Amino acid sequence: MSQAKNYQVDATGGQAPGKETMVTVCWFRRDLRLEDHHALWQALRSGRPVLPLFIFDREILDALTEKEDRRVAFIFSAIGAINRRLHDRHHSGMLCLHGKPEEIFEKLLAEYRIGEVCCNEDYEPYAVARDRRVEQLLARKGVPLRRFKDQVIFHKEEILTAAGGPYSVYTPYSRAWLSRYREGEQRFYPSEELLDNLLKGVPPTLTLQEIGFSDPGYRFAPSQPDDGVIAAYDRTRDLPALHDGVTRMGVHLRFGTVSIRRLALRASLLNETYLKELIWREFFMQVLWHFPYVAEGPFRKKYEAILWENNPDDFRRWCDGTTGYPLVDAGMRELNATGYMHNRVRMITAGFLTKHLLIDWRWGEAYFAEKLLDYDLAANNGNWQWVAGTGCDAAPYFRIFNPAEQQRKFDPQQAYIRRWIPELGTAQYPAPMIDHSFARRRALERYNV
Repeated sequence: MSQAKNYQVDATGGQAPGKETMVTVCWFRRDLRLEDHHALWQALRSGRPVLPLFIFDREILDALTEKEDRRVAFIFSAIGAINRRLHDRHHSGMLCLHGKPEEIFEKLLAEYRIGEVCCNEDYEPYAVARDRRVEQLLARKGVPLRRFKDQVIFHKEEILTAAGGPYSVYTPYSRAWLSRYREGEQRFYPSEELLDNLLKGVPPTLTLQEIGFSDPGYRFAPSQPDDGVIAAYDRTRDLPALHDGVTRMGVHLRFGTVSIRRLALRASLLNETYLKELIWREFFMQVLWHFPYVAEGPFRKKYEAILWENNPDDFRRWCDGTTGYPLVDAGMRELNATGYMHNRVRMITAGFLTKHLLIDWRWGEAYFAEKLLDYDLAANNGNWQWVAGTGCDAAPYFRIFNPAEQQRKFDPQQAYIRRWIPELGTAQYPAPMIDHSFARRRALERYNV
């Protein structure tokens, strides 16, 4: 963790200045890009050289059991792309350190004259608490932590009801969001134009192995979706067999390798259905911000009393994709193999777990959190509670998807299913583990009680 003061000399002979020059630190988190980056833009305008910093947070990484975690590999890939550009064009680079954020900043304060630290806001409960601790630490040394809105178009109290409270239903929220978006002038932050203001010198790099991980060899979707895919989104988004039916932007939005402002602008010009998906993302974020208890339990607290079956063997069959319902099984196998699952199929698999098997939605939410490359607490929690009927803007509990009907509607040629279940139609594929009619009646009875 003492790597901070051991810069390599770059091609121009520049070196990290240590205590000689006051610097501004730009702390990257869920914003791994150089373009239209709000905190970076503010830092680069500070009049001081800017030190880009990323912390591989042990509080987060130590909880990951899979050491070929695709999300960690994605972060390394994104930082590698940033460093290549900074090194080649600006004789600079991002300092990457591994440890607990408070301990990292203690060391940086001892090694640099830091004028301020800039970062973009993060609204998840852990991030809010972490930032508060770091802010207090910096304040004791007279260093401000400046936070900026970047991962959303509207945040916190910017979209409220007429009564001044948060929205708990998506449709009126989306109307208010769209009205404000169309009426206002959208601002962008051209950080990419100021990169010569970065601190000169190429810091040493970390490897995946040094932080206890290895490369799974996974290829990630590009960060810039094709305009044609966005334009056709309302016609193709429910067809899981179409590889280009969706943009696969989830992971890029999660880690900020794409600017939400630029993506929303493209969507507003090309396809309102796609734009409304981005609004769903912000809706769930503001729900988590205003009602942080949803991270642990149902928004509608009466549903804490649901009597779940929680059969571990049933849960394992769901995880493994051996339920005997092909669309459910194909989705779970895709998730296990790739870290991705089509959104329509996510709804069907989640509905099957909660309504057919009567397994607590938190079990499924935790499994998705472990596996999804694009895992986002607000969206994962919000969508699971929507399907389970426990959330603030939930599907009514009596809406119970029939997986066979969903298959006939959205994968009629079985192209998606056969991609993931080669043994379909043979003796090796199991019969349905539960009858749909029975499961539906049982779910209705439990929810009614």
